Amino acid sequence: MNPQLFLAFLVVAGALACTPGVDWAYSITAGLKQRSFVPAVAGLCGGYLLHTVLLVAGLAALLTGIPGVLGWLTAAGAAYLLWLGLTTIQSWRGASFGSAEARAPGNQFRTFLQGMGTSGINPKGLLFYVALVPQFVSPEASLPVPVQSGLLGLTFVLLVAVVYSCVALLARKLLHSRPGAARRVTLASGIIMVALGAVLLSEQLVPFLGHALSRG
Repeated sequence: MNPQLFLAFLVVAGALACTPGVDWAYSITAGLKQRSFVPAVAGLCGGYLLHTVLLVAGLAALLTGIPGVLGWLTAAGAAYLLWLGLTTIQSWRGASFGSAEARAPGNQFRTFLQGMGTSGINPKGLLFYVALVPQFVSPEASLPVPVQSGLLGLTFVLLVAVVYSCVALLARKLLHSRPGAARRVTLASGIIMVALGAVLLSEQLVPFLGHALSRG
């Protein structure tokens, strides 16, 4: 791979991973509420790993090129974020942040699936892989383009694993002994998820309603 392009990708991908958003909100919530935040972070990484597989297989560009598919993905992702955010908001008052609290394996698996859904259904993640990753692939490099794309995608997965683990760990260390502050942060995380879901959903509904009204 081109070393300069790879270093540039590390800077851009690292900056994106360090930008607070719905993934951060989910990591913080898992760090506060779960016995272990590893399933949540692993789920978030699993979603981006899915995007990497789609990119290498060429399906990501195909999906974004088919009219209407990205809109439906956006709507599905928005609905999922709304549900996840509302669930977080509803449970914030009675949330327990005790580190010794036992968690069933089923709950950990559900946490993993929720994390995978958070990043995997997010169309912005798909667009990141389609629009950004190819810019750092060099056709003149010795490695084939699909291999370069896969390595860049896996690099991003590794970056988010480190960043989100630090976010969850810091949330636990800093807020575990402050139940009031921890509950407020959990509430804020739920609000962030709901807000992002509402924005994504409105981006799809407003043009659709405007087109329907113009035809009527």
